[in-house]
Amino acid sequence: MRVLFAGTPDFAVPSLEALAERFEIAAVLTNPDRQAGRGRKAEPSPVKLAALRLGLRLLQPERLDGDFREDVRAFSPDILVCAAFGRIFGPKFLSLFPLGGVNLHPSLLPRYRGPSPINAAILRGDAYTGISVQRLAREMDSGDIVAQESFPLAGTERASSLSLVLARKGAQLLVRALTEIEGGRAVYMPQNHGDATYCGLLSREDGRIDWMRSSGFIERMTRAYDPWPGAWTLFRGEVLRILEAEALSGEGPGSGGEWPVPGKVLGVDTGRGILVQTQNGLLAVRALQLQSKKAMNFASFVNGVRGFTGSVLGDGR
Repeated sequence: MRVLFAGTPDFAVPSLEALAERFEIAAVLTNPDRQAGRGRKAEPSPVKLAALRLGLRLLQPERLDGDFREDVRAFSPDILVCAAFGRIFGPKFLSLFPLGGVNLHPSLLPRYRGPSPINAAILRGDAYTGISVQRLAREMDSGDIVAQESFPLAGTERASSLSLVLARKGAQLLVRALTEIEGGRAVYMPQNHGDATYCGLLSREDGRIDWMRSSGFIERMTRAYDPWPGAWTLFRGEVLRILEAEALSGEGPGSGGEWPVPGKVLGVDTGRGILVQTQNGLLAVRALQLQSKKAMNFASFVNGVRGFTGSVLGDGR
């Protein structure tokens, strides 16, 4: 079975490597090099680097137009396999593949259709997550399920590390699914579209902390948005990233009978971190990073930044 593989980020690399060991890769489709960094130098995608290392034919079109479809047709691929490619395939492109196309998605579809399912599962405090191999369809992530596995979550996972775990497990599941398809044994299970939930493309503003949220929610933000966009707030007009934190139970009202202002830095617990008031409890901040500065543990930060205790983050100064 000849496979056209489509993918772009690090998440897709284990799948490409695993498929290259088991199937014939007709070509690898990835996005064109993009400018990145301070020097705006064109950077290749992780999948491009992997394809070159494996000696595979590489395709980097700006558009999936008619000319490109003819190029793909010449490779005589049997199936399209996608893992975080980042673009939508139209019906004309999918018609090039006698066995259609499948996509690896890091959620238990139909839960979290969309581009940020790993982040969504952590942010919502799910007890489990999973991976799905589904047939490519016109509506995003809506195709029939070919294979699926679920995994428990401990409640301490960060998006960066969980992505690596699901990428490796997803590569194994993808190989099993394609083996079933090649042997004519695949069973396609329609999704229950009524149960579908969705997640959107992340933006920098998603990481802005609203101190009126619960301490548990804000703690999950620090893990769900690692490494990007990060969980951040403002301190005296500068961006302050909250890197690690722990949600604590709330304290009672102050001597005036009122709760502390959400976002107020109340003090330091030497065993847990900097204590910040939220809507219904305390957040113990263990590691943080002020704009243009290096990341610090809470003790070093408090010693080095005057007036932090007593300030109101976000930006109450």
